[in-house]
Amino acid sequence: MGFLITGLPVRPFTPLFGLTDAQLADRGILRRVVDAKPGFPCRVSLRDADKGETVLLLNYEHLNVATPYRSRHAIYVREHAVEAKLEPGEVPEVLRLRLLSVRAFDQEGMMVGAEVVQGQELKSTITQLFSNPQAAYLHAHNAKPGCYAAHIRRC
Repeated sequence: MGFLITGLPVRPFTPLFGLTDAQLADRGILRRVVDAKPGFPCRVSLRDADKGETVLLLNYEHLNVATPYRSRHAIYVREHAVEAKLEPGEVPEVLRLRLLSVRAFDQEGMMVGAEVVQGQELKSTITQLFSNPQAAYLHAHNAKPGCYAAHIRRC
């Protein structure tokens, strides 16, 4: 079964990149200087930011559905991030390094399955969750902090 992992589009975040810390704070956003790698996973580039880079820490609605599963959480975005361009079946290192919660949703945004898995086992978990014909897409979350990590669709 083919799948494609995608990050977030950069466009919604681009206007934030040139703002001062005070302007970001007015929007509830924090700028952080990366002091550890791994540790600051960018949801646009789908890679960990390098030490010394700056990232924005902000709240993002990753599951905008009219169901009880509608969800938002804190995410990091590297300033001046470039969108990830992954090949079908490719699992980026930023996911392989982490304990993940993978959640399957149907077309209406209702959860139809979920697993907690080490990132190295993500491919087999994707196959398992997509074996349910109701599963329209998957969301990967970093299991410990609970934050959204990536979108996974069939291809």
